Amino acid sequence: MTDVEGLLDGQFTLGIEEEFQIVDAETRELRSYVSELIEGGKGHRLLRERVRPEMHQSVIEAGTGICRDIRQARGELVELRGSLKVLAQQGGMRIVAAGTHPFSDWKTQEITDGERYRGIVEDLQDVARANLIFGLHVHVGVRDREVAMALANQVRYFLPHILALSTSSPFWLGRPSGLKSTRCEIFKRFPRTGIPGRFESYGHFQRFVDLLVRTGCMDNAKKIWWDVRAHPFFDTVEIRICDMPTRLDDTVALAALVQALMGKLYLLYRRNLGFREYRQELIEENKWRAVRYGIDGQLIDFGKQEQVPVRLLVGELLEFVQESAEIFGTQDELARIRGILDEGTSADRQLAVYARTGRFEAVVDDLIEQSSVGL
Repeated sequence: MTDVEGLLDGQFTLGIEEEFQIVDAETRELRSYVSELIEGGKGHRLLRERVRPEMHQSVIEAGTGICRDIRQARGELVELRGSLKVLAQQGGMRIVAAGTHPFSDWKTQEITDGERYRGIVEDLQDVARANLIFGLHVHVGVRDREVAMALANQVRYFLPHILALSTSSPFWLGRPSGLKSTRCEIFKRFPRTGIPGRFESYGHFQRFVDLLVRTGCMDNAKKIWWDVRAHPFFDTVEIRICDMPTRLDDTVALAALVQALMGKLYLLYRRNLGFREYRQELIEENKWRAVRYGIDGQLIDFGKQEQVPVRLLVGELLEFVQESAEIFGTQDELARIRGILDEGTSADRQLAVYARTGRFEAVVDDLIEQSSVGL
């Protein structure tokens, strides 16, 4: 099998998980309504199979199935968002896609009943209760565990670039936080989060997991919440660093970028030309810059040892993945990445609405509208 054939033989499938806010249409505050949405979705095949509650009752997660390409993924995302929107409206609610709610307080939110969530809250206490955040997770299918581990190691360098493009959480508890991704700073209080270290092999990773389970640190590997992980139960590499994009087109573009990047790294791996790996601590420096400034900031080019504007680096990233994007046929979806660079991210738009109106309710209204674009 040639290296290109390796991209097209049923690998590099996509699975996309989106976490949505459930918002009261009148007050614009988060509302505990997930049980009603799930009950209402039982008569809808896709919703019945693809939506589930999260820790807080004002959060609902919708996930695609295993999609052979980005076009199938888009179709499922459109149907999931559209159906949730209709069900929410029937109960006087609205669906919002963003990394944090601009002003709702985590202390007033109800926790979803269930053994898993009770266990997390008992273990982490207010760290878990305050984790009122919303993200996008993208799974890329890789069958060989050793290959998956090698790609997870290499893709770490690009995670700050991807985060900068997805930023959508500039507010927290009714305040501008000064960050483009407040969500990342809230989530880092959880254990086993952030940029992971490098693992020499999948066996090395498995021994790490076994040690933590054996010593009672966690009961299974689902409680590893790193920004990227070779998934312990699925044949995928999962990218978890993104804020929840507001517009559907941005979710699709980011998923296409993740797939093309993983494909390009695989081609290099098959040609014995692996991408240079950098220390976790260095990548965390770039992650902080993405958290703080989004696409308006600069990241460190560690090869050149100098700061480079994010927009320039993302342009270079798009050139880097061009070969695999052509193989996957996702050039049109990646064109939207340049649109994000031109127009700004959801965080930039939210800040502009707040600067213009001075009202967080206006920000929520705009988020409601933008979350429906493309449906």
